[in-house]
Amino acid sequence: MSDADPNLDGPPWEEDEPAEIFERDENTDDMFGAPAPAAPEPAAASAVVEAAPAAETDGAAYTVLARKYRPRTFEDLIGQEAMVRTLTNAFASGRIAHAFMLTGVRGVGKTTTARLLARALNNETDTIDRPSLALTLDGRHDAAIMAGQHMDVMEMDAASHTGVGDIRDILESVRYAPVEARYKVYVLDEVHMLSTQAFNALLKTLEEPPPHAKFIFATTEIRKVPVTILSRCQRFDLRRVEPEILVEHLSRIADREGMRVEADALALIARAAEGSVRDGLSLLDQALVQAEQGQTVQTTVVRDMLGLADRSQTIALFERIMAGRTPEALEIFRTLYGYGADPVQVTNDLLEHCHAASVAKMLGPNATRLPNDQAQALAALGAAISAGTLSRTWQMLLKALDEVRRAPNPADAVEMAIVRLAYAADLPGPEEALKALQSGEMPGGGAGPRGSGGGGGGGGGGASAQAVARPMAAPARPDPQTFEQMVALLGEKREIGLQIDVKSYIRPVSFKPGVLTYEPVAGAPVDLSRRLIARLNEWTGRTWLIAANGQGGAATLMDQEKAARAAERARIEADPFVQSVLAAFPGAKIGEIKLPPRAPELPVIPDEPIEED
Repeated sequence: MSDADPNLDGPPWEEDEPAEIFERDENTDDMFGAPAPAAPEPAAASAVVEAAPAAETDGAAYTVLARKYRPRTFEDLIGQEAMVRTLTNAFASGRIAHAFMLTGVRGVGKTTTARLLARALNNETDTIDRPSLALTLDGRHDAAIMAGQHMDVMEMDAASHTGVGDIRDILESVRYAPVEARYKVYVLDEVHMLSTQAFNALLKTLEEPPPHAKFIFATTEIRKVPVTILSRCQRFDLRRVEPEILVEHLSRIADREGMRVEADALALIARAAEGSVRDGLSLLDQALVQAEQGQTVQTTVVRDMLGLADRSQTIALFERIMAGRTPEALEIFRTLYGYGADPVQVTNDLLEHCHAASVAKMLGPNATRLPNDQAQALAALGAAISAGTLSRTWQMLLKALDEVRRAPNPADAVEMAIVRLAYAADLPGPEEALKALQSGEMPGGGAGPRGSGGGGGGGGGGASAQAVARPMAAPARPDPQTFEQMVALLGEKREIGLQIDVKSYIRPVSFKPGVLTYEPVAGAPVDLSRRLIARLNEWTGRTWLIAANGQGGAATLMDQEKAARAAERARIEADPFVQSVLAAFPGAKIGEIKLPPRAPELPVIPDEPIEED
């Protein structure tokens, strides 16, 4: 077959002329004795011919979202603005490195960026004839490079070509000038997999490369790349994409696909993707088929798809653990497990809640990057728990996560971890225990009864025996005198969920110790009074009467706090200096307002009298 043969798709034994078709004699039986088949009706044959290609086309036409929406230009890269800005300045000034090192976690766009770089180095259109990041869809070499089929752009997977022989093949071809493009570009993916000999063979060429050759390396394990190689490359760390940016990206793609997805469902997908755009698109691909065309993909469906537990329930589980209420914590976990929650994922959620509570304690609720209600709940929990307790909880959860992964029955391992965590949540820290022992007191804490020491030997324990035999005075129980003190008591006892409900849904009408009358806000939990009565009866040792009526009560504490913040913002916005700053920068807005901590008031030290001689 000649090069000019137009029938390049067919096998070489096919002839240009159609083969002669021999018709079967109607009077001849089948060689196995069967009668001749009946001729198909024309209409049915036509239907079969038309239907078969349609089904095949539908299967072949679909492209997964990760490939369909792969970036075509540098502007399409999301979350990598710093790298794009540096490359833009370098190409504009002509300071283009001869070797680039792209590093980052899976799915952030290393291979895509490498191909975009290869296109930019060989950018050639009717108006562009120099290296440029202004990529278009009609570039001379673009289609072949993006498809990985350009003869001057060589892509090699270093994971399957680790030996020095593969690198020698590259070094042999580096000496020759490019055939069509401006540069010969060598893209090596997962470069950290190269052997030591292969790295050594590559080193000399990287140190003194020919002017027509460029190298682009990509790796997920930058620490495994020798320093001698790194020092000869311009390094770019592709960042994990922030969840809010990834949610916007996924929402745009879902709209283009003609599907609607709940915002919380997209947030779950972005969280599960862990900063990887490709993983996020793959999960979105899986989520879109959970609903019919035109219907909205529900958050509950995506949660079930990912095997996640309801975050509000895992936050409630974390609250019960930190309050030392083991039975309730176990019941919540068993409910989650019954609905299909993965024990490993539940433990991961507890770790995230511990981290969020710790971060919110130091930086405020906005630093958690969680929905407002979840952030407020964890921030309130972090404010009620010491940093030392949160740190110990984190260490215990890390150990529990390893146990859950290795346990024959992960659910049993989670329950044992809950028992251990709930018991230790109220234990004093090492410093507190040491101070108590030094002062002769018994360190308290620990959920549940503490075991007493067994009968010891005879002598040497007179003082201790007297101390044990002496009846101890019952500790004074708290009895709040005001509504605000009652709410503060909820925080001290780490009943954060109940405290938030009281602050959000109770408009106090009247209050005195033991009696509370209030007007409930619409949407208040039906069991709010019962839960509050049970806790106050337990803590104060007296019977409480809490009743809801329809009379107009005062504003809720949550509304009072919002009003106070709004008044503070209005006061700051009215400040002449702030107004002058806003006038100097048109379009500027006041973001979050953080007030400096007040300095403790020091006692006034009277001046000493001056003694006269």
